[in-house]
Amino acid sequence: MDKHDHHAGHHHHDHHDHAGHDHGHDHGHGHGLGHGAHVHAPASFGRAFAIGISLNTALVIAQGVYGYIANSTALLADASHNLSDVLGLIMAWGASVAARRAPTGRFTYGFRASTILAALANAVFLLVATGAIGWEAILRLREPEPIAGVTVMIVAGIGILINGATAMLFASGRKDDINIQGAFLHMAGDAAVSLGVVVSAALIIWTGWLWLDPLASLLICAVILWSTTGLLRSSIDMSMAAAPRGTDLDAIKGFLMQRPGVSDIHDLHVWPISTTETALTCHLVMLDGHPGDAFLMETAQLLRTSHRIGHTTIQIETGQDNGCALAPDNVV
Repeated sequence: MDKHDHHAGHHHHDHHDHAGHDHGHDHGHGHGLGHGAHVHAPASFGRAFAIGISLNTALVIAQGVYGYIANSTALLADASHNLSDVLGLIMAWGASVAARRAPTGRFTYGFRASTILAALANAVFLLVATGAIGWEAILRLREPEPIAGVTVMIVAGIGILINGATAMLFASGRKDDINIQGAFLHMAGDAAVSLGVVVSAALIIWTGWLWLDPLASLLICAVILWSTTGLLRSSIDMSMAAAPRGTDLDAIKGFLMQRPGVSDIHDLHVWPISTTETALTCHLVMLDGHPGDAFLMETAQLLRTSHRIGHTTIQIETGQDNGCALAPDNVV
């Protein structure tokens, strides 16, 4: 069926591939950077990663030390959660750097897909850290222990400031890239954890109810689990090459069928190349013959502006010796 000698209408739209955003980004960026040079995390987010990693590493050390001294399971849990954030940020930053590497060898798309793997790993990190927090909290519920409330409040309060500030560094990009969204959720979630620790410590000082410390940890775990569900689902979908959320496949197919000269369409595939780039391939049956490069370029341009498809590859078939092209099992 794929006889390239009589339907040579292949057009891989790659020099404007950077506007293929899956999450509602309405304008391209990174044009003219060349193949494989899409900047997954702009320079501002590179600085955000560096600042976030530095601040949170210091916070992990402080919370770990003072959590042990103050005997607060909530503060120790906050430190372990911050550690997972540091690891997640390092992985996300590494993936953003890898995404800029040019294609090489068997990696013909470069290392763009590493951004998807990083997003999935970040979600798993967060779930594992939450499980550890919950387990420790349950153990402490059975045997509550006294804590140094004022110390806990001060250190956790610093955690709110650091994590809140770091979350704001990623706030602007969270709708366009689930990797940036992952970093934002990590930081915002940890700010919420620190707030819960401050509140529980204040109540313990006031009431003397030691069980509030582990109870606060369990409540915060529930919030983190709820906020992570979407990130985990999106990253799994992308790992399975599902069309990005919000992609209207019927509208895309309808648009292609309405293109002048198109009598049928088959083998339509839409999938994410990275957390910010979407690709499309399809076969168009055009009985009047190949329409020329202008048709292909215009189609790719319209797909980019109307459906945020950055990489478009179209194969033209004239209907000659293409009986298999119209078979039901080849129709998407």
